Amino acid sequence: MPIRTRSPEAHYHAIPQGPVAVNPLVGSLEPESDGELEDDVDVEHAGGHLHSSPSMDAKFSWVFVVFGCAVLLPWNVMITATPYFLARLSNSPLKPTFSSYMSTSFTAANVVFLAHATATSKQTSPSRQVVSTLIGLSFLTFLLTVSTFVHATTGLFFAFVLMTGIAQAGLGSYLQTSCIAIASLFGPAAMQALMSGQAAIAVVVSGVQVVSAIASTWNEESTASGIPTGGHQGPEERSAFVFFLLSTIFLLGAVGGMFWLVSTPEYKTVAGGLERGKYVDDAASDASEASGLVASRSTLAATSLRRMITRNALFHIAVAYVFLVTLAVFPPITTSIAPVNPNVHPLLFTSIHFFVFGVGDLAGRSICSYRQFQVWDAKRLLVLSLARTLFIPLFLLCNVQRPSATDSAYTPIINSDWAFMFILFVFALTNGQVSSMCMMAAPSLEHNPRLKGNKEDIDVAATVASFCLVVGLALGSLSSFAVRWLVCDCNPLKS
Repeated sequence: MPIRTRSPEAHYHAIPQGPVAVNPLVGSLEPESDGELEDDVDVEHAGGHLHSSPSMDAKFSWVFVVFGCAVLLPWNVMITATPYFLARLSNSPLKPTFSSYMSTSFTAANVVFLAHATATSKQTSPSRQVVSTLIGLSFLTFLLTVSTFVHATTGLFFAFVLMTGIAQAGLGSYLQTSCIAIASLFGPAAMQALMSGQAAIAVVVSGVQVVSAIASTWNEESTASGIPTGGHQGPEERSAFVFFLLSTIFLLGAVGGMFWLVSTPEYKTVAGGLERGKYVDDAASDASEASGLVASRSTLAATSLRRMITRNALFHIAVAYVFLVTLAVFPPITTSIAPVNPNVHPLLFTSIHFFVFGVGDLAGRSICSYRQFQVWDAKRLLVLSLARTLFIPLFLLCNVQRPSATDSAYTPIINSDWAFMFILFVFALTNGQVSSMCMMAAPSLEHNPRLKGNKEDIDVAATVASFCLVVGLALGSLSSFAVRWLVCDCNPLKS
């Protein structure tokens, strides 16, 4: 007899940070239901088909945290290394627009590759795809490491970084779908570990960047004082070298984690069906019968997709707009805000600003586990999302370095580094909290009445919401050009 009282895990959904495609594949192993859940059906019991085990052995938690970190490392590699990229483009007309071009090309590629990765996820071995994409990402970060020693023309370097970012976005999309497919089979605990890794990696990466920036600026001061440091790199290059090298080592370590996971008997038991690449009944060996099953499932999936796009429209708009506002100013505009205190090195200031954003975003996601911070209503979430527009003028009132400014005595209205960091922290906090609640509420049978109790719509609702999140990132990157136009009063594509 179903138990009506639900445990916290029954209504708690994993929280993605950034572009995440929630695509639980196990649901496709089960026959689709044409009917709706009755009101008295227990949600936890009904959703039991999404994983083969109600609990996950604690020994697997670490590897899913590592996978979560690896999924978002490509984006964090590119965005956190912005000070290095800008330093290499100094005195170049490409410098003012670099951040906007980089984020736009990365997120646009992410949208395209993520759509393809999701559509073809059932045709590949997830473990092989995880290994191959991790090796590919390791190679790309190694190239970035080498770039700190190779000095090419600014135009060539600009093209190299953009192409590297696009390649990382592509590989990261396929890595993402495979990791989520595997984690979904190990149950809610594995999914939570995966998402926690995604939330934590930004803090860890920016923390490493702060430490390396401190070391690099100290070396610069030592050189200015006459103390030899034994190198010719600037502080940005030294900082980037340490950061890229550690990222490469971490990705290679994640490859080892995948080999360990595949070697365990639990993986063979839980995820063996994924590795065979068959998502129809093994007894259906006849080609025409298999084709009929696939066609039937495709039709049902398309119907469910259209239904969710309409029913959850408010959630989709809310989560997309959250990241539209975020990417419109972070990092293209926020990295152009210089410290008011002349004693603070710009590299250190920018690195700290990335760390503050990461901490704020992680805090925003974490408070969603407390009832007093939970907002399930779609209209309220949309209002909160739209209200974040107010942060754009607040950042423009800070010490933004305007290319067309000629008055060296210009005093910003918000003339405090502490005030800027506080605004940035609240900006990040609301980014994490509102986006996470949208992702939690959209596929929740308990809190989203628009699902009308249809358990077969849970994964579709999560997937559509995740895709809208990525679309918001892409639109925000494009919007950064408009915000830059307000800042510099010039052609944002060139200045």
